[in-house]
Amino acid sequence: MSYERIAVTPLSPVIGAEVEGVDLAQPLGNQMFQEIHDALITHQVIFFRDQTMTLEQHKAFGRRFGELHIHPAAPAPEGHPEVVTIHADENSTEVSGGQQWHTDVSADVAPPMGSILHLHQVPEPGGDTLFASMYAAYEALSDEMKSLLSGLKAWHSSEKRHKARYGHRGELRDGVDTYPKALQPIVRTHPVTGKKALFVNTVFTTHIEGLKKNESDAILNMLYDHIATPEFSCRFRWRENSVAFWDNRCTQHRALWDYYPETRHGYRVAVCGDKPF
Repeated sequence: MSYERIAVTPLSPVIGAEVEGVDLAQPLGNQMFQEIHDALITHQVIFFRDQTMTLEQHKAFGRRFGELHIHPAAPAPEGHPEVVTIHADENSTEVSGGQQWHTDVSADVAPPMGSILHLHQVPEPGGDTLFASMYAAYEALSDEMKSLLSGLKAWHSSEKRHKARYGHRGELRDGVDTYPKALQPIVRTHPVTGKKALFVNTVFTTHIEGLKKNESDAILNMLYDHIATPEFSCRFRWRENSVAFWDNRCTQHRALWDYYPETRHGYRVAVCGDKPF
């Protein structure tokens, strides 16, 4: 694909690209927006360096792609309910951002279509994020396995992760101590590309509908191991004021916590998506 306003450099043959030639703090014209959108659709996750944005500018960039998603449980900075703080330091017992392969908030009936993370402070070295293509993971399966999975759905639970991470906080997005859950297809079709992608993850998926526990666990554990295949992924090394924008419908990601007791700090917004089919 050719671009007129931006430069796009792939990070791997399968997923990921760095984008140059845009200041995300400025309003995007129609052509610039379309080229960034096309780069995201093509590469599944795109990265920007040297971006200085306020929270309002960060939200404005996200809103160019759709309504902003409200996280079901994460505390937000005052006055910014659409923003999730990503922070780890010497006092942390785990990273906020997820040390396991996952898709963001897949327990929502309509999970986010994409997430935009802006890190202001990063360790040196450490704190990389891995991104994996669920297109590639699906395509690598045998035809027999694809056929088996095509008719299956799995339950996803926010409580599985968020209750342990944030505890009972009283009034949450959906009510008092209320965590969303949803029955999602194991294989979803991307609404833009029409490609099929795996849609189960270790953080939110609990079990496959209609199967016995041992049957469900066997299939899910096989898929989790398969999703972690290195050839499906790229690795992004953060610098201060870098931005990652990933398509939540066809990727998973995993944050590495190899920098304790150093600090990693930033903010994330997510764009509302549609119900997987």
